[in-house]
Amino acid sequence: MRVAMYYNNHDIRVEEKPLPKIGPDELLVKVWASGVCGSDVLEWYRVPKAPLVLGHEIAGEVAEVGSHVNDWKVGDRVFVSHHVPCNMCRHCLSNHHSVCDTLARTNFDPGGFAEYLRVPAINVRNGVFRLPETMSYHEAVFIEPLACVFRGQLHAGWAPSKRFLVIGAGITGLMHVKLADRVGAGRIIAVDINRKRLTSAAECGADAAIVAGPDLVERVMTANDGRLPEVVIVATGAVSAVSEAFRLVDKGGRILFFAPTDPGLEVSMPFNELWRKEITMTSSYAGSPRDIVAAIELIASKKILVSDMITHVLPLERTQEGFSLVAEAESSLKVIIEPQF
Repeated sequence: MRVAMYYNNHDIRVEEKPLPKIGPDELLVKVWASGVCGSDVLEWYRVPKAPLVLGHEIAGEVAEVGSHVNDWKVGDRVFVSHHVPCNMCRHCLSNHHSVCDTLARTNFDPGGFAEYLRVPAINVRNGVFRLPETMSYHEAVFIEPLACVFRGQLHAGWAPSKRFLVIGAGITGLMHVKLADRVGAGRIIAVDINRKRLTSAAECGADAAIVAGPDLVERVMTANDGRLPEVVIVATGAVSAVSEAFRLVDKGGRILFFAPTDPGLEVSMPFNELWRKEITMTSSYAGSPRDIVAAIELIASKKILVSDMITHVLPLERTQEGFSLVAEAESSLKVIIEPQF
């Protein structure tokens, strides 16, 4: 079968690998669509593990079923989670599935930028979800990132009428805007350095879209009836965004750190000011099975529209181009690779 083998962001080669052989408790899935995630182009994280086949935002159909598998049949349309929790440890039982040690050790074989992948037994048990007939394969690519966004906003303490500020209007930032709009946020402000992305944020439901720069606090307050927002979501790893979040949150508010920074980054904080203002800071990583189920329902019911964020659909041979589009972060939002073409 063909795979897109990652060496670095500028060197991705279409190569041949043997079709994975499945065991009695496993599945073989034919990949129809696989999204390029922003984390896929983090070279500090990916290059030390290269060469490898990336891709974890996948949708496909069951091509082969292990002899011990009873819940799935050939032709079933599925989303497959690449990392899965054990559902039994103290972290899972306290609803912190995304920090489960098992989750960090699991994956499918080889990756979503391949014509087929093998789904290990634990992923079959805890990470395969049926796609509703109302959902296309392209829409299903958004299940994993939307599940992460859903989990993040739960951590951020959403509630109707709260005012949101989303720093970073990339694809996850836009999904944060859409979800905040869906749950009835009182006002949503998006901040970014890219004017095109701010235009997209306004189209996705932001009440105000502001270019990052000097006097940001004053401009945010002007757009928010003279007050700071109660929920600030940092959807970018830029250190300036992390620092700005401390200044942009209202008294008694919450900051959600949603995106990773470069490794080893240390950020100073105005501790006494944050303490005096009773600021809650939280983070979220990945999504749990519960969050995936919620994301599937939101997309299938069209409560969250995702197709309007697809900017590029490319065949496997153009995976390199897709990675370049995402790494440059200029003209693309969601880039989808179709391994069967």
